[in-house]
Amino acid sequence: MASDFKRKVSIRGSQDFLDIKLGEPMKKAAGMLGVKEALKHGFKEMGVVKSMGALLQMNQDKGFECPSCAWPVPEKQSSFAEYCENGVKALADEATSSQIDASFFKENSVEKLSELTDYQLNKFGRITEPMVLRPGSVNYEPITWEESYQLISEELKKLNSPDEAVFYTSGRSSNEAAFLYGMFARALGTNNMPDCSNMCHESSGVALGETLGMGKGSATLEDFYEAEVVIVAGQNPGTNHPRMLSALEKCKENGGKVISINPLEEAGLVNFKNPQNLKGILGPGEDIADIHLQVRINQDIALAKLLIKKLAVLDKLNKGVFDHAFIEKYTEGYEALLADVENYDEEELLTLSGVSKEKIEETVKLLATNSKIIICWAMGLTQHKNGVENIKEFVNILLLKGAIGKPNAGTCPVRGHSNVQGDRSVGIMHFVDLELNKRIKEHLGFNAPAEEGLDTVEAIHAMHEGKAKFFMCLGGNFLMAASDTEYTAEAIEQCNLTVQISTKLNRTHLVTGKTALLLPTYGRSEKDIKEGVQRYVTVENSMGRVRQSMGILKPASGSIKSEPEMIAEIATTHFTDSHSVPWRAMASDYELIRTKIDQVIKGYKNTKERSKGKGYYLPHNARELDFSALPNGKAQISINKLPVHNLEKDEFLLMTIRSHDQFNTTIYGLDDRYRGVYNARRVVFMNPEDMKQHGLSQLQVVNISSYYDGKERTANNFKVIAYKIPRGNIAAYYPETNIVVPYNQYADKSRTPISKSVKVKISKAVKS
Repeated sequence: MASDFKRKVSIRGSQDFLDIKLGEPMKKAAGMLGVKEALKHGFKEMGVVKSMGALLQMNQDKGFECPSCAWPVPEKQSSFAEYCENGVKALADEATSSQIDASFFKENSVEKLSELTDYQLNKFGRITEPMVLRPGSVNYEPITWEESYQLISEELKKLNSPDEAVFYTSGRSSNEAAFLYGMFARALGTNNMPDCSNMCHESSGVALGETLGMGKGSATLEDFYEAEVVIVAGQNPGTNHPRMLSALEKCKENGGKVISINPLEEAGLVNFKNPQNLKGILGPGEDIADIHLQVRINQDIALAKLLIKKLAVLDKLNKGVFDHAFIEKYTEGYEALLADVENYDEEELLTLSGVSKEKIEETVKLLATNSKIIICWAMGLTQHKNGVENIKEFVNILLLKGAIGKPNAGTCPVRGHSNVQGDRSVGIMHFVDLELNKRIKEHLGFNAPAEEGLDTVEAIHAMHEGKAKFFMCLGGNFLMAASDTEYTAEAIEQCNLTVQISTKLNRTHLVTGKTALLLPTYGRSEKDIKEGVQRYVTVENSMGRVRQSMGILKPASGSIKSEPEMIAEIATTHFTDSHSVPWRAMASDYELIRTKIDQVIKGYKNTKERSKGKGYYLPHNARELDFSALPNGKAQISINKLPVHNLEKDEFLLMTIRSHDQFNTTIYGLDDRYRGVYNARRVVFMNPEDMKQHGLSQLQVVNISSYYDGKERTANNFKVIAYKIPRGNIAAYYPETNIVVPYNQYADKSRTPISKSVKVKISKAVKS
């Protein structure tokens, strides 16, 4: 019987080793080698003519926004090449000439495909027509768009409650698509809208909301150029946000200093060879980090407390160290913070941090004598049990220095995917905003649900328990992005219907519900033409600026649809024309969507005109020093506890990381040249002294296991590589190691997975 049928799919793919090659970690990032690698990748996937034509329009005022990270474009843009190596790879990956259709899926079952690696799956290319995987079958088959819409509607109508449906969003989607998607979920009657922010920067949103009143960064790109000190904490811009290096270079040229805080020394923060100037091409490049603080994994609070404690001592001697006028007028909690740091011993904090006393003294001197300070961070701060407190402690430093609400200073959570911040702005969230609900009622004519929905962790658990039976993804590779891969796979397979809106094949298309739909959509770079009119979308960058994006390339197929059109047509099919929202009209008219966004979403106004060119900034209270929404109308200085891990002698703290040849879960290649690893991903970086102590040799094969809640979770077959990393700490690539991250171990308040501080044990692999 089809109801008893279970597909035999692999959630791990091939774990075979390739011919690994090792070299010395690089001390310089980008340069002509980066240009060469980028163009090689682009030419291979798109061809020379298509590559050059598209690159000339990427991140340009009348072109399309990069489908990779959310780093902004300069207001005074002088370069025709406003992209980086990973941006080229992202474009090439999206606009590849490789394609797969019904004949491919007829020849390749999901069981067969699942045995391949994620890299191999991605290389098959663009999906060109809608497909369905029916109960009892292991092969996708074609389905018409109308039939797919009917199937979705029928499954939604079968649910006992709208809360049995889950609508996930990745950060690639446009504002228009995300707005329609969120409103469709609400119109159905649920706030079950987990999104990729839950897994990355949710800790930032919570921390900034509680301390400064808004869950977004306050600094702009131009603030970097004249900043006196930029702290880059828990972030690897050379790989994850390479265009950021240009901003840091300008900061250095103007006399600014850069402090790097990370367990690993990353090439991009050592030296940047900018391929757009002579110094980068023929010269030595720009040394970026003046100070590298090699903090132990998740000891950032110990480090920050030590800095604050030493600054407080200096401030008693010289009242110019802290900005007392700012503290008095705009903040609350100063005296309590001073009392708290008195409880900590400097030597103990120093030992916990793992940083040398000399480096601490250098850092304190810089912070004491400068006030134009920007603090940037990414997953290295957010993905811990104390992720929210990590960020709050660094916000304390900014508040003490009066480095909020003035030029060349502020907070900068560096977002990953290109519109992850925009998705949240236009309404993708599981929690309830009563003011938003009022505007929905006024301008869209329906009552939005007033009960909080499921975030990512809760959604996985609900699916696993059979309490959620319909799962739809607007982009992304949910299975590989989420923690606890085996548990998440089991959860997905419990669903009656899973729907994936995607451009390319990934593992979440193979590990599915009983029935699965695969709906192909446009890439960011492709023309979206309806009835002879080319349409555009908008996105929001990492610093809150909304900007138009219009593709220029011919779509991969005439049988694919845009995300906004697809969502509006699904809603039209489900509600027919009896709903208050004009879904049918919005399927073709994006200006109507933007009009509704302007009416419903706070901060959006006249987007049609204001989003042209460089676009416009959304309002930000901290930039205006308006803390009226916070207790007593003041920014909140907070008291945060030190993390407690209690590692056993045979335990390590694992942080998951990206290679240089990937973006999020998308694997472009198998090299990580900045770290000197080639043709391999199943590797674990370990301190040489730890290797010696545990009897491990270079390239020895080991397994990595965690033991939370009495359950063993194991990632098999990793080769050990000696690396400069603090003792007791190890690092390995995700998504391969997500399998050891428990789904129910997450940051307090934000529920972000602890992917950067997982307690694990290393065991030698048993030879077969």
